[in-house]
Amino acid sequence: MSLSAPPSDEKPIDRLIAIMARLRDPQTGCAWDLEQNFATIAPYTVEEAYEVADAIERGDLNDLREELGDLLLQVVFHSRMGEEQGAFAFDDVANAISEKMIRRHPHVFGPESQRTSAEQTQAWEVIKAQERATKGKNKSLLDDVPTGLPALTRAVKLTARAARVGFDWPDVSFIFDKLREETAELEAEIAAGDRAKMRDELGDILFVCANLARKLDLEPEDALRSTNAKFARRFQFIEAELAARGKTPDDSDLAEMDALWDAAKATEKAG
Repeated sequence: MSLSAPPSDEKPIDRLIAIMARLRDPQTGCAWDLEQNFATIAPYTVEEAYEVADAIERGDLNDLREELGDLLLQVVFHSRMGEEQGAFAFDDVANAISEKMIRRHPHVFGPESQRTSAEQTQAWEVIKAQERATKGKNKSLLDDVPTGLPALTRAVKLTARAARVGFDWPDVSFIFDKLREETAELEAEIAAGDRAKMRDELGDILFVCANLARKLDLEPEDALRSTNAKFARRFQFIEAELAARGKTPDDSDLAEMDALWDAAKATEKAG
């Protein structure tokens, strides 16, 4: 049985909520949507967030509009499943974040005086700590740093939490010393051939790099995304130059490709 779509003259968010309710209807809904649960949808939620970040990175506002819609759909999807279980609905989600934003901005919605950005960041963390204590989540300072975050991002958040109580290097020079120490340890494990210890030492190096990013007030995921894009751009230059010579990378060698890599760098620097 085919049913008409919710009318286009509804408020956009109400229409989207109605569409999701229809998709999840046990009798007339979509089989795929009905099979989903919080766990199966979670990877799509993460993926859509990355696609939003990608559109921003590319400066494509048309794509950003679409990707934000995809991300909003994820919120509506989770909210619908919560409503079906009697746990929460979309309005509860919206009201919860509204109350949180008001609570965390007393200088805007309350009697406190205006703050600088740095002061607000510090106050934000204090308020979050108070909220954790109220919820009984005060066993560890690190308890609510989500394990599902990208590893580099989580490393930054873990070390930032520890730094709040003084567990931090005084300045970046100490971090470079630690980086050299960890690199030497990885080299030793490579020489020893112990793959499990290689993994541990490589993880230590990445963790130190995340700490360095935090101290420099840089986002390591952003930095690595930028380098990934740079690598892809330069390698594609190599492919194009080889194609112009009637060749592919398989037909080339490292010396030729390395020379083309340098040419790609020079071209970028020349603008």
